[in-house]
Amino acid sequence: QVQLVESGGGLVQVGASLRLSCAASGRTFSTYTMGWFRQVPGKEREFVAAMDWAAIYTTYGDSVKGRFTISRDNAKNTMYLQMNSLQPEDTAVYYCAARRGVSSRLPREYDYWGQGTQVTVSS
Repeated sequence: QVQLVESGGGLVQVGASLRLSCAASGRTFSTYTMGWFRQVPGKEREFVAAMDWAAIYTTYGDSVKGRFTISRDNAKNTMYLQMNSLQPEDTAVYYCAARRGVSSRLPREYDYWGQGTQVTVSS
């Protein structure tokens, strides 16, 4: 069992940066593939980024590639999402998620989810 808590969201202006954190409980954090997703009302949950347990393999959604960076610190049971050059279309609730196995872009393949943190980018 893994419990996830996101933090770091907020209201920023276009072009700003934010770093989201996802703190995980449990001693087995280092064995999970971790992912970030986002969702706006009325739309499906969108894949943002994922990283395998060893922090070797990362993958990004096309809309954030080159601007966002996923990382993790297994010693601190924490995952991060560094978001640069934020745009209004990045406005969403951001969720972290965990799963056993290889990285996946599909929300349905993740077993554990945080409660989400709101990111709002104002123009």
